[in-house]
Amino acid sequence: MLRIAFKEWAAVCGALADGTQTVILRKGGIAEVGGEFKPEHARFWLYPTHYHEQHRKGIQPEAMRYLDLAEAAPRTPGTIHLAHYVDVADVVFVNDLNAALALADWHIWTPETVEHRFHYRSPGLYVLAVRVYAVPEIVVPELPGYEGCKTWVELNRELRDEGTPVLSDAEFARRITAIRERLSGSR
Repeated sequence: MLRIAFKEWAAVCGALADGTQTVILRKGGIAEVGGEFKPEHARFWLYPTHYHEQHRKGIQPEAMRYLDLAEAAPRTPGTIHLAHYVDVADVVFVNDLNAALALADWHIWTPETVEHRFHYRSPGLYVLAVRVYAVPEIVVPELPGYEGCKTWVELNRELRDEGTPVLSDAEFARRITAIRERLSGSR
């Protein structure tokens, strides 16, 4: 059972959901304690958000379908649709922009978006290498306490987290090995 959710752009959630994206790059939001993200949880629901304008220039051109799908998906105000959760396989704080840029094979952001996020407030980004699992969609009420620019949300109840991995064991192992190799100098 799982009750922690991680707020992320709906387009990024789409790329994670189909196995295109394997890393989450994160910097603190304005509602984070001290304005800084902390990788507090090793397993969490993906909570797709539409709070920020998901600028088309912030996503790689070949990944625009995720933004189009997110924008076209019907939304019911006051509800959250949860269909994926992740297990965090590794967390690395990257303080070298080139190392962050070297992860382009495993996320949908443009180099400019990565650079902007890297330099926001102070240099560096957290990289969470994740394994994504699919479950039948769960619809929960979006409570007022979930709102705002924060990463972590504690849902009002635990939800069953028995899912199917979106990547095979072999493919996930291949990607994690490659990601760790690219980040080996950043630890």
